[in-house]
Amino acid sequence: MRREPAGDVGRAKEMDETVSEFFRRTILKIPMTEMMTILKTWNFLSENQLQTVNFRQRKESLVQDLVLLCEENRASLNDAALLDIIYTQFHRHQKVWDVFQMSKGPGEDIDLFDMEQFKSSFKKILKRALKNVTVSFRDAEENAVWIRIAWGTQYRKPNQYKPAYVVYYSQTPYAFTSSSQLKSNLPLLGQTFETHNSTTPLQERSLGLDINMDSRIIHENKTEKERVQRVTQEIFGDYPQPRLEFAQYKLETKFKSDLNGGILTEREEPLRCLVKFSSPHLLEALKSLAPAGIADAPLSPLLTCIPNKGMNYFKIRDK
Repeated sequence: MRREPAGDVGRAKEMDETVSEFFRRTILKIPMTEMMTILKTWNFLSENQLQTVNFRQRKESLVQDLVLLCEENRASLNDAALLDIIYTQFHRHQKVWDVFQMSKGPGEDIDLFDMEQFKSSFKKILKRALKNVTVSFRDAEENAVWIRIAWGTQYRKPNQYKPAYVVYYSQTPYAFTSSSQLKSNLPLLGQTFETHNSTTPLQERSLGLDINMDSRIIHENKTEKERVQRVTQEIFGDYPQPRLEFAQYKLETKFKSDLNGGILTEREEPLRCLVKFSSPHLLEALKSLAPAGIADAPLSPLLTCIPNKGMNYFKIRDK
């Protein structure tokens, strides 16, 4: 057994604790109903090890048991990153994805593609440009590779809890990206693809809230976006909205239920509720909800009637 130099012991222990915490937080976010499926897909813990775990115990205790098994197997940071990629693959439709189309220059042919060479080249180019970055890969179906990038800076270690995800289909001009921090690193990511593929700069196309991960199907949902814009303009117009800081709704109604009996259904007095919407510019905020995908179009008449009625106090009673 090799002894570590005295000066490196503290550093090694710190790294182990960092990886253990990464595992703990990654496993903790996996739903219990998907836990076994994701762990088997990960294929890092053996079948015998999984059989020793009580999956019916409290989640905190379960996570601790799984982290200990990972430590026994001497799991690395990359092993934890692969588990995070698998979790993201299972929940990819919950993310906002953008597609980037890379276009070849005039007279350039499609190169023969070697996936392993691409991975090695991609990581080297990124690390050469930014010292503190970790890159992990996982192969997927139809010649696709998932790339997980944890960004750091020249002076800070990579933040493993706010990574960027890239899904790249080999021998196609498309790469799908999802990240809350990707915009600031987009030029660097684009340069990495350009350097490896000798392409002209990436062209971004927003795909909205959901995408089909098959590169042969590119769905921008233009018809729905146009409908939302049309409905929003019909209701609010194409002019700036009057400044309004709040709207208040007072509800008075009897409790209604399909079930017979109950204390609330026998109550003579109406239920009373007060709801208040506030914003530095409420009407502009309401106008932006549907185009931003936060609410369906059209909005409730209780909200859209504010400009027409010239009121921001409403009392709602039973008819």
